[in-house]
Amino acid sequence: MILLIDNYDSFTYNLYQYLCELGAEVVVRRNDALTVGEVRALVPERIVISPGPCTPQEAGISVAIIRELAGQVPILGVCLGHQAIGAAFGGEIVRAPVVMHGKLSAIRHDGRGVFADLPQEFTATRYHSLIVERDTLPDCLEISAETTDGIIMGLRHRRYAVEGVQFHPEAILTEHGHEMLRNFLSRQSSVVSRQGRDDMPEIATDPRGQPTAFAVTH
Repeated sequence: MILLIDNYDSFTYNLYQYLCELGAEVVVRRNDALTVGEVRALVPERIVISPGPCTPQEAGISVAIIRELAGQVPILGVCLGHQAIGAAFGGEIVRAPVVMHGKLSAIRHDGRGVFADLPQEFTATRYHSLIVERDTLPDCLEISAETTDGIIMGLRHRRYAVEGVQFHPEAILTEHGHEMLRNFLSRQSSVVSRQGRDDMPEIATDPRGQPTAFAVTH
């Protein structure tokens, strides 16, 4: 079962449709409708964290899921979900140089993970005004894709099955969207103990497990 976390975004059900078309059983839950413990109890095979209209700090349990389950369940973050991955591991989320709502960009990538067996350059649809700040990227994350002008479009954890894409693979004008999601679904899971996870920054959380202190520049 794939758990799809809905960050109150209309694109969530585009992702749902694509995943179902690829044969996945998908359960959708909103970001404030369950706790991390309840996520564990569902025993998802994989987790997808959807786009959304807010910042990672405002995205319910999205960041907490990444912090708690990275290395135990493969995770894919899309747009806001991608930013949540950056924030969960200590990166800063800042304003993009240019607001990109419904605009197309050429994406270049490293040919691994969700980008395996794709053309080296393809067109993707972007809907975002925030990005993960390159200069604050923690050592545990590597850049897997970027635009021709150097904006981060993909992140991947160096040890865990955690990936993010800033663009929308589920948008109709994005090329190879199904292939990227198929690559995520076919990735082999690897269970990693939380012991020795020194890549996780100490981030204060409220009683629901939502982060209360990481840098966001408006």
